[in-house]
Amino acid sequence: MSFLTIAFAALFYAATILLVAGLVRRISLYWKTPAPLKIPTTPAPTTQSGVALRMFREVVFFESLFKSTKWTWLFGWLFHVALFAVLFRHLRYFTEIEWLMALVSFDSPMFKYLAFAMILGLLGLLVRRLLVDRVRYISSPSDFLMLFLLLGIGISGALTTFVAHTDVVAVKSFFRHLMYFNFDTMPNLPTDPFMVIHLLLVAVLMIVFPISKLLHVPGVFFSPTRNQIDN
Repeated sequence: MSFLTIAFAALFYAATILLVAGLVRRISLYWKTPAPLKIPTTPAPTTQSGVALRMFREVVFFESLFKSTKWTWLFGWLFHVALFAVLFRHLRYFTEIEWLMALVSFDSPMFKYLAFAMILGLLGLLVRRLLVDRVRYISSPSDFLMLFLLLGIGISGALTTFVAHTDVVAVKSFFRHLMYFNFDTMPNLPTDPFMVIHLLLVAVLMIVFPISKLLHVPGVFFSPTRNQIDN
């Protein structure tokens, strides 16, 4: 067993623990934080089903962002939808469920090209932070670092698919063994450098996720301006 295999196994175990523990802690804090004021953004729904519908439109279609600025909505929605499709395609590395594997295999030829949509969306958001004065003024270094990290993941992943084809069977075997606390040799740096870089960046993202602005993923469900009834 190579040193790289042991190092990446330890890294992904640590990253998974930090990601899960960090998310559980943050969601617990969100859940316990009181919201004594009625502050739903108007016009607001007056029933619980209306709140559910509003939250659905917000999460799936980014309704408030669409009403605010069309260009930001376009790049943001493009990135998130493409990311969801790419993550769905990655299920083939972790499951052996037949019907799910059949669905992933059916979608994979189409979904793999959405990596370019993901990269395009991120580039648009980066250009926005650089060229729009009011956005650049409130941008912190962490905002740019998150965009560069996500771009690095997207670009390195696309390179493993379209330039230097990775050994998908070996990668799946590595992660399937990790799931059962076993070890199998992962692709090595000289023969598969883009995959090694891709996995390293993904592990970094997992570690920083619970302490970054990316927490808006679970946070949107706890936003009182969105989840309150106007009563």
